[in-house]
Amino acid sequence: MRTYIKPLAAVTGSLALAATLTACDGGSGATAGEKVVTVYSADGLKGEAGDGWYDKVFKDFEKQTGIKVEYVEGGSGEMVQRAAREKSNTQADILVTLPPFIQQADSKGLLQAYAPQGSDQVDGADKASDGKWISVVNNYFGFVHNKKELTPAPTTWEQLLDAKFKNKVQYSTPGVAGDGTAVVIKAMHDFGGKDQAMEYLKKLQANNVGPSSSTSKLAPKVDKGEILVANGDVQMNFAQAKSMPNLGIWFPAKEGGKPSTFALPYAAGLVNNAPHSENGKKLLDFMLSEQAQREVSAIGGGFPARKDVKPTDANAIELAKLMTGVEVFEPDWADVDKNLTSYVDAWKSATGS
Repeated sequence: MRTYIKPLAAVTGSLALAATLTACDGGSGATAGEKVVTVYSADGLKGEAGDGWYDKVFKDFEKQTGIKVEYVEGGSGEMVQRAAREKSNTQADILVTLPPFIQQADSKGLLQAYAPQGSDQVDGADKASDGKWISVVNNYFGFVHNKKELTPAPTTWEQLLDAKFKNKVQYSTPGVAGDGTAVVIKAMHDFGGKDQAMEYLKKLQANNVGPSSSTSKLAPKVDKGEILVANGDVQMNFAQAKSMPNLGIWFPAKEGGKPSTFALPYAAGLVNNAPHSENGKKLLDFMLSEQAQREVSAIGGGFPARKDVKPTDANAIELAKLMTGVEVFEPDWADVDKNLTSYVDAWKSATGS
């Protein structure tokens, strides 16, 4: 997960959230008529200085509707686990996570179907066929390197096995962080299967600093030169690079192969038995509005989920250049969701984590 961002509201834990939301009808944790909507989200879309996409969208939404956004963030897996624990006393109205955790949330019965306005402009691969979730910001898996101390950038997984990377490589924890889970998915794709990927990750462990529950905390370490390489995702790292001059984004390939990546969208779903369901629907509509989608690149450093929105701001141009020549593949998310536990267990066994 990423944890450098502070919540929009002073809502950082279960007790704080419970204190913020009043007692309610049917044990839902809040009064249905309240002008509030609660979002549980993977972190990355809110700026450190209050200048991220969430900051702008939530502020504009409250101004337009009078509905206040209460915001709680953490790793994708953490947010799903929290929502699952609260299933009998639902607190969240909207859940936003990276794959495969949005599919996991659906399989746990945490989401209800809703097609936001503008959802017809989102590609089929970026939304659930049953309407349980939809991408609001597109994004891609990637790695970062220290441009000052590591130039040219590495290009292959195998290079990271070199002795010069001893204690200079780190990636976030698979099964906890969406980006960390993505490392396993990408390695399985590039090396041709689970066993081959685990064989590689076992070797990489000799240079790995160790697991990290926070992906966002790795980029500052790379920028400072404490480590040279870490995992991440394009949206988050692109935004971080604005204040971290030594941060460079790259896409690993198997030796002899081409750089590749896959989509890691921020996917949102309306929570089942949400205490403020109608407010949640309004916020989802707002997130997918043309105006909010046009601000995804300019403010958030990400990619619009709507295919009819084609921004031409400086960030959009730079992002398009970054992705040039990088192959994009689509994981079998149904398989990942079904076998995620076994993949994480295999990773733990291979690395001794």
